Amino acid sequence: MSPEENKFADVPLRVKTWIYIIIVFAAGISHPLAMKIFVSWISFQCFSEFLKLFKISSNTIIPSLCIGIAQFFLLYFFNIEQYFLYSCFVSAFVLLYFILLKMRVKQLYGVITALLVCLFAFPHLLFIRENTSGLNAIIFIVVVTELNDVFQYLSGKFFGKHKITPQISPNKTLEGLIGGVFLTIILSNILGFFLLKTDILVNTVLGVLLGISGFCGDVFMSYLKRKAHIKDTGALLPGHGGLLDRMDSLIFNAPIFFWIFPLLVKI
Repeated sequence: MSPEENKFADVPLRVKTWIYIIIVFAAGISHPLAMKIFVSWISFQCFSEFLKLFKISSNTIIPSLCIGIAQFFLLYFFNIEQYFLYSCFVSAFVLLYFILLKMRVKQLYGVITALLVCLFAFPHLLFIRENTSGLNAIIFIVVVTELNDVFQYLSGKFFGKHKITPQISPNKTLEGLIGGVFLTIILSNILGFFLLKTDILVNTVLGVLLGISGFCGDVFMSYLKRKAHIKDTGALLPGHGGLLDRMDSLIFNAPIFFWIFPLLVKI
């Protein structure tokens, strides 16, 4: 097999896994209650992957399950302001639990990172679903974010020559970033016109922000994995790695879209 063919050897497996991802995503956003369960499951799975990433606990299920269950009840019974308030208390208790286990300082930083991502970043997906143009908005942010990853991946495979983060993620290239953001701007304008009913300026700004922010989320997780000396955070998604590997771009994109979009439409 030639080097050129070998570069795309994992594409069929990635596509097959994408089919399953789309089915689960469609079910997860189909109803407000389903969305709460979906987000809580995401946090459960990703918190477990974080614990393994930082080698924090041999038993990752129990603390991760507590995070998922606590988050579901907070999302179900409280509004966004109350959610953030009570999530701080949950985070404090979880952090205290790991402190009592006499974790190393580096591992405690890992717990704090996991709490910020799972309890404060990912819930913005639900807030977008319930507060920002509803179902259309969640479809927009997830599709644009995930296809931005695909665009950058394929642009890098076809045209990548200049490495942009060689010490963190050697496969990422300047050409991949530029090509991905350019295609994301086009996609943002197409989806924004039909789903959000926004004009070309708003859609273009969203495309640029989400394209660059998604790249930063990807690099952020790549940095953590590089420090932990692992390639993937798990094996849940064949061809992609763990759920955290697939959700990394949403770590920044979901909060940014939730808080920035209402400001853009008022301009």
